[in-house]
Amino acid sequence: MAKQKEEDPVDFREKLSTVDQEGHRRWIYAHKPKGKLYNIRTISTIFYLALLFGMPFIKINGNPMLQFDVIHARFSIWGKIFLPQDAIILGTIMLVALLFIIVFTLIYGRVFCGWACPQTIFLEMVFRKIEYWIEGPANKQQMNDRKKWTTEMYIRKGLKHIIFFAISFIIANAFLSYIIGIEELFKIMTEPISQHVGGFVAILLFTFAFYAVFAFIREIVCIVVCPYGRLQSVLLDKNSIVVAYDYVRGEPRERSSRNRTEQAGDCIDCDLCVKVCPTGIDIRNGTQLECVNCTACIDACNLIMDKVGLPPDLIKFASENNIEKGEKPRITSRIAMYSVALVVMLGLLTTLLVTRSTFDTTLFRVPGQTLQENPDGTISNLYRIKIVNKSNKTLPYHLEVVNPEAHLEYVGNHLDSLTPGAFNEETFFIKIPNEKISERKNLINIKIMSGEKVVDRTKLTFIGKY
Repeated sequence: MAKQKEEDPVDFREKLSTVDQEGHRRWIYAHKPKGKLYNIRTISTIFYLALLFGMPFIKINGNPMLQFDVIHARFSIWGKIFLPQDAIILGTIMLVALLFIIVFTLIYGRVFCGWACPQTIFLEMVFRKIEYWIEGPANKQQMNDRKKWTTEMYIRKGLKHIIFFAISFIIANAFLSYIIGIEELFKIMTEPISQHVGGFVAILLFTFAFYAVFAFIREIVCIVVCPYGRLQSVLLDKNSIVVAYDYVRGEPRERSSRNRTEQAGDCIDCDLCVKVCPTGIDIRNGTQLECVNCTACIDACNLIMDKVGLPPDLIKFASENNIEKGEKPRITSRIAMYSVALVVMLGLLTTLLVTRSTFDTTLFRVPGQTLQENPDGTISNLYRIKIVNKSNKTLPYHLEVVNPEAHLEYVGNHLDSLTPGAFNEETFFIKIPNEKISERKNLINIKIMSGEKVVDRTKLTFIGKY
């Protein structure tokens, strides 16, 4: 790990960058980064936001590309509808996602947080840029906040928070569209509020939540609230690629860029890497929980290295072993173990998706009912089927008995079609001539049909006479 500044008597592990010595919140005035990586992040943000706000409008086979309707327990993933009956598949998807996060973190550290997490994207690439535009650079913001506010400051602050609230409102609507769908969201927007009180209240709650996060809570979400930050601390090892300071090359630090001694490292102790950090840490202290791998410090350091005529990448993507021993990244036993588990779970998920039936059926003998002897010389058993259509459209439906000696006879109303997501139930007898029954228990093969297509097959136990 990198050496800490000798003049700092407090170990960096014993304090939070966002809390002062008296325990009060220390507001982070992050300087605006400049450089190649920041430009790439800006371009990727445009694509990211277009995808985030555009996905609710994208339909695949008439279904939303991505929707998590927790209210009605109905989920649409890549146009496929998943209901509570698909709990095994949904659970497998979550396990695959967890394993992917583990493998990704083991290899690349917390790069997701800095480059793809909505919290970082919105805070650093949207809200923070608006703040720079209205209030000026970070040092000017800090200086103005310490002075007595003028009328101009009140206007600037008020304008900023109005814009923040408006953007939070837009984000809240986008977020809600992933839950209730874009059509229902448009109804809330266009129809009287009295018809959608619950939806309107939800939008307001989400708006205030996002506004509080991006205007006030900010980096505290990454440091305290987000569980991923805690998870990475047990996943990272010395082979994980993270944003790291090359202390072998950089130490000992020497602030003067001129008349440097032979023992001096490349770090000129300008502290710009600390000033641009959105969580306020000093990356030269080594990998820390607060680091979100946003690469702002890399751009800042490269800018200084270029000015003083030193090689770039004093701060870079690297592993601890790469810096200390010069080793290239390698596949460790942990990475291999989790990768194998991920491949196995992906295989299981693929199998479940391929074999997934359009209808979810539960077929059983009616409890408490014994066999019945009929006047026509047949034996009958009473059965019940519970069935759900997991597609997005109404489909034809009927049952067929494969055994030639068996006959199916419905009790009450007979279903001939199934509406999407609706729970359906019907009861029926299966009759078999007594002379065709040779055993106490007989297996009856049933086909669940949708038109001429066999959707599923199952077997029933038919009880005959002794």
